[in-house]
Amino acid sequence: MRPANARFLVVLAAFFFSTGGAAVKATALGGWQIAGFRSLIAAAMLVVVLPSSRRRWNLGTLWVALCYALTLVLYVCANRLTTATNAVFLQYTAPLYVLLLSPWLLRERIRPREYVFMAALAVGMGSFFLGAEAPVETAPSPLAGNLVAALTGLTWGLTLLGLRRLEGEDRAGAPAAVLAGNLLAFLICAPFALPLAASRPQDWIAVVYLGVVQIALAYVLLTRALRHVRALEVSLLLLLELLGSPLWAFLLHGEVPGPWALGGCAVILTATLFWTR
Repeated sequence: MRPANARFLVVLAAFFFSTGGAAVKATALGGWQIAGFRSLIAAAMLVVVLPSSRRRWNLGTLWVALCYALTLVLYVCANRLTTATNAVFLQYTAPLYVLLLSPWLLRERIRPREYVFMAALAVGMGSFFLGAEAPVETAPSPLAGNLVAALTGLTWGLTLLGLRRLEGEDRAGAPAAVLAGNLLAFLICAPFALPLAASRPQDWIAVVYLGVVQIALAYVLLTRALRHVRALEVSLLLLLELLGSPLWAFLLHGEVPGPWALGGCAVILTATLFWTR
């Protein structure tokens, strides 16, 4: 694959990722139902289009899958409570936990410049909890949602650490963890998602889109491109998710984050850009 084509696949994956928050808010289903059925649909898609995901299931794979499953569920719950902007930017504080835990889990030392990056992420994360954001229809409980989103940053950081370790041990381990994570997410949500309340066709269209496109297709596109694009370029191109998620939420739902949240967004985005240089 030509590098230009691979970059386009990364951009397309980032675009699909960025639509998650707006799509979650477009359905009247509950958070447990959205998260559970989104992951069940994604798992079915991955089994078909990614045969390697059916192999190499072991205890290590399942631990990573559990962290990923929690990320999937918490991300949806955060988006049901707070703004899409807050949810995605707080998830992107994951590198803070990756750097903090790397010395113990991966035996990697923290470099001096990474301490500065960690401090910037901590400041950015703290900004989301300063000031009081008024509840709105698409973000009925901003503080609770911000807390859930911050926890998503931790579970996503643990997922990234686990996926990296699996890649070092067996390249088939990461796809297996992604498939298992989606199945676990469904099992976690199922007791709270059933029985189903009355719903509209557009609610299920949104859920199917989330499972097929926003998770499964985006993941497949990203894995196809990773072999042909430098990791630095991938990291920078995926930042388009941070820009796209607030944009779709604003265009489709009129959602606008508060001033402190916007300040935190600016700090996290700037720090991430400098760190990936």
